Amino acid sequence: MSASTREMLARVRQMVPPLLEKFHKGQLGRVAVIGGSEDYTGAPYFSAMASARLGCDMSHVICTPSAATVIKSYSPNLMVHPLMRSSPSSTSAPVTSSSGADTDAQQIAARIVPMLDRLHVLVIGPGLGRDPLMQDTCALVIRAARDRGMPMVLDADALLLVQREPDLVRGYRLAVLTPNVVEFGRLTRALGVDEQVRAAAQQSETAKVEALAKALGGVMIVQKGPKDQISDGKVTFTVDLEGGRKRSGGQGDTLTGSIATFLGWRKAYLDGIWETGKQLKEEELVGLAAFGGSAITRECSRLAFAKKGRSLQASDLTDEVHTAFLNLFGEVGEDGSGARL
Repeated sequence: MSASTREMLARVRQMVPPLLEKFHKGQLGRVAVIGGSEDYTGAPYFSAMASARLGCDMSHVICTPSAATVIKSYSPNLMVHPLMRSSPSSTSAPVTSSSGADTDAQQIAARIVPMLDRLHVLVIGPGLGRDPLMQDTCALVIRAARDRGMPMVLDADALLLVQREPDLVRGYRLAVLTPNVVEFGRLTRALGVDEQVRAAAQQSETAKVEALAKALGGVMIVQKGPKDQISDGKVTFTVDLEGGRKRSGGQGDTLTGSIATFLGWRKAYLDGIWETGKQLKEEELVGLAAFGGSAITRECSRLAFAKKGRSLQASDLTDEVHTAFLNLFGEVGEDGSGARL
């Protein structure tokens, strides 16, 4: 790895909490993934499991009832809440409520928003789909999370919300967007900065992501690609760690879950639940969290590709999360057990 990447990883490492006996459940991160519909159950699972395997204490999935049954069958380790609803016309499930409780976005969101006070970070988008009721519900939850100052990671179909309503996240420096190349292009066109971005691309490798971040008022953008470019429009990082060469679907879900866990550790760092030394500034922690999540994901991809080659699938990255963490941030515990943490 490059010297700059090694230096960045050392800074990210300062955010990682030690495992101390005094900690109690929940202090090292409570993350919820909002997504998961009848057609898309894998994405929220991969995101939530990446968060859990990386070291988050509590990983939730908030999804539709039809997705909940399936996701629960994947793992008993996740807490799955069937609180989302899709439009009646888009599902084979009958609508049994005549009160609008299952067809009105305000009423659906009212069941989800009270959960926010028990969470540290939201991931919105994996497996969400484009159903209007699901999208409208997420918009309401995003506003409520922003009002509470809650960090959030938006990916996949949640980025459609940003295209349609950029003010949902504009200027919110605790929001992280993780677009792929197609989603990045859609965002720049929706914001009317595509020509500016194309012109910026002539200047430098990082100018495109900086232009989009500025257009959104300082939101953190993780532009996925051969190298991940991360910027809030003022500070830019390049993650140049080697990744795998298989582009199977679902790998971005490991990224969202990993970033979310680092954002959960950001809160633990700011709360001072261990002796941190406070060498990191609060304003740099979101960028460091995005860098850490990107680095973990690329290392997972490299490790999985080395084992599976062309047959690599998203679940193979999940299996490599702990090894990736050990390779980049791990150390031997000081309790004499010899355990690597």
